Amino acid sequence: MKKFKYSEITPEKIYKDRRSFVKQIGYGLGTLSLGIMPFSKNANAANEENKITSYKDITTYNNYYEFGTGKSDPYIRSQNFKTNPWNIRIEGEVDKPIELSIEEILSSFPSEERILKLRCVEGWSMIIPWMGFSLSNLLSKVKLNSKAKFVEFESIYSPDQMSGQKYPVLNWPYKEGLRIDEAMHPLTTLVTGLYNKKLPNQNGAPLRIFIPWKYGFKSAKAIVKIKLVEKMPTSSWMWASPREYGFYSNVNPNVNHPRWSQATERVIGNDIWAPRVKTLMFNGYGDEVANLYSGMDLKKYF
Repeated sequence: MKKFKYSEITPEKIYKDRRSFVKQIGYGLGTLSLGIMPFSKNANAANEENKITSYKDITTYNNYYEFGTGKSDPYIRSQNFKTNPWNIRIEGEVDKPIELSIEEILSSFPSEERILKLRCVEGWSMIIPWMGFSLSNLLSKVKLNSKAKFVEFESIYSPDQMSGQKYPVLNWPYKEGLRIDEAMHPLTTLVTGLYNKKLPNQNGAPLRIFIPWKYGFKSAKAIVKIKLVEKMPTSSWMWASPREYGFYSNVNPNVNHPRWSQATERVIGNDIWAPRVKTLMFNGYGDEVANLYSGMDLKKYF
């Protein structure tokens, strides 16, 4: 498999400006450059079938059921969504709950570029230059107690602004969850922007979560609460259809969705006649995250 240089796969302007926002983060025993991090030897982003998705495609082809079930609904219906003022509360199994404004979060945790692949359970994928930082950085603001086994994310409930919430498509407000070790992994990203710009409303502004080795629906948008809990939370999609959407939701081409195969995917931005590409285990991030699931039956715990 051919390896690409960062300059070969990144739009010229972003490549030239990269030093102004690509930073280093601590990664256990060492540091890891976020500009290079996604392109490990197994990462799907490193093969010839993939390239960074255009800003237009990323911002106009979305799943965001709070604004409707159509792919263009979020772009069309979210433009007047208010993201200021905005507070995020961290509570649950912590010594001292806190509430932070989005301004406090942005000033305390500078964002860096993370070019990470999004794989949708519907069978399409994008390579997105996110701006953000590791969730573990934010969780370091509170001291977790011994009962903190899972992290639950809750999105805003505002049916006056989000027309999709007027219908029982999902159990509103939207909720998602991670195991604590998944949440603390450096690749688990709190997203604040993309393409070195402010995060658009249709992509989850002002703050969303993104876990690149899991299907995209695990990524709660417009987060208002992060809760540390002892028991596994029931996510909105698990509530809607537990047969189709398990808690872990790791990208696994060997586990079909009950209504379609997950063996291949369509790359958004490619010609409509372009062949589908092979789906990689853990979305191509196996080297980084497979150890989290050692000994687990990933067909049973899907």
